[in-house]
Amino acid sequence: MKGDMYFASASDEEILKRGEYGGAVTALLKFALESKVVDAVLGVRKRSGNNRYDGVLDLITDPEEVKECAGSLHCAPVNIARNIKEYLDGAKQMKIAVPCKPCDARAIVEIAKRKQIDRDNVLLVGLNCTGTLSPVSAKEMLISEYEVEPGDVVMEDIDEVDGTWKLTVTLSDGTKKEKDLEELEQKGYGRRENCRRCDVNIPRMADIACGKWGVKEGEKQSFIEVCSDTGTEFMDKAVESDAIKVEKPGGDTIAERKKKDEDAIELANKCKEEYLKELREMSLEDRLAYWMRYFDRCIKCFGCRDACPICYCKKCYLEPDRGYVPGGEVPPDRLFPFTRLAHVADSCVNCGQCQDACPAEIPLTRLYTMLNDELSPMFEYVPGMDVEAVPPLIAAKEEEETLIDDINLFLAKGGEGE
Repeated sequence: MKGDMYFASASDEEILKRGEYGGAVTALLKFALESKVVDAVLGVRKRSGNNRYDGVLDLITDPEEVKECAGSLHCAPVNIARNIKEYLDGAKQMKIAVPCKPCDARAIVEIAKRKQIDRDNVLLVGLNCTGTLSPVSAKEMLISEYEVEPGDVVMEDIDEVDGTWKLTVTLSDGTKKEKDLEELEQKGYGRRENCRRCDVNIPRMADIACGKWGVKEGEKQSFIEVCSDTGTEFMDKAVESDAIKVEKPGGDTIAERKKKDEDAIELANKCKEEYLKELREMSLEDRLAYWMRYFDRCIKCFGCRDACPICYCKKCYLEPDRGYVPGGEVPPDRLFPFTRLAHVADSCVNCGQCQDACPAEIPLTRLYTMLNDELSPMFEYVPGMDVEAVPPLIAAKEEEETLIDDINLFLAKGGEGE
């Protein structure tokens, strides 16, 4: 049932060998195809050979091909949520299993609320995450800080060791090298900016959440938490079919997992406070001037719009043929980022894809993080976290509804009365 937790590993010996933590996720995705629970798996593969820095999305229908997606690619932050709409739209509609990080799962939840996809057609296999790395800066970091060739790396891991967060890389000969994560990030390396201040590590908005926290060191297992009725049904079938082997975790391991999550959230909040400190100390006038300087860089390439998983308009208001912008022209300075801000400020899930795509290096994730921090308490809404929660521009609080009723009554009386 929802809330159940397991230690799980693949029953298939080949998957068990390929998997970093018991191959449970790969085994479950393969089972989902074999059992016809889904029509396809939207997986991530290395483009070629051992290139860990160039992952590509692949719509897989052959259960055997799922094995090629085994293992984590921390340096290939692909845009899953942006692409899923392509397979769940109209005549191409199908049921898909999607292995996804918390930000991916949150984006999928948000676009489902906006009727862009049918949530019932997606099986979300959540992957615990404490951050991804930009492929370009990751290669530079491995050469300059770890003094290793990027091609020799077969695995990366971010974890807390004796109270300090470490980024550990494993080489092809089994050698491990670790560095202090915060020190790396002070040098401009380490995780992507949005990942550093993300406080969602366990994707409980997915159907199941899978990770290694709570698993004893050296054990080939994954820790799985069931997060929905769909997840319950799926896990029950997988266990009954012997696709995975499971055992119940003890209270100590559950507590360890919780502690890891709390420590990661504490680190994220620390990073966020440092990141927003300068802006929060500014006057409103200085803050506006700060953003205007950045917005003046915008070349209207539409890269942030095209990368955003939440930006879903079938026809963008800022395209010239909509009449708002004259044909043959681009939107005037500042209009484009302001319009984008108005469209997605209430629903940003901190995936960072917009900033990754921006050639002008505008710190877009800083802007959306700041606004989310201020808007979420105001509207009592955090994007993508609660499947049932209604987005703020659609919802109204009870006192707001009462005010609207009073206004309507006032207008019905011709504007007379108190």
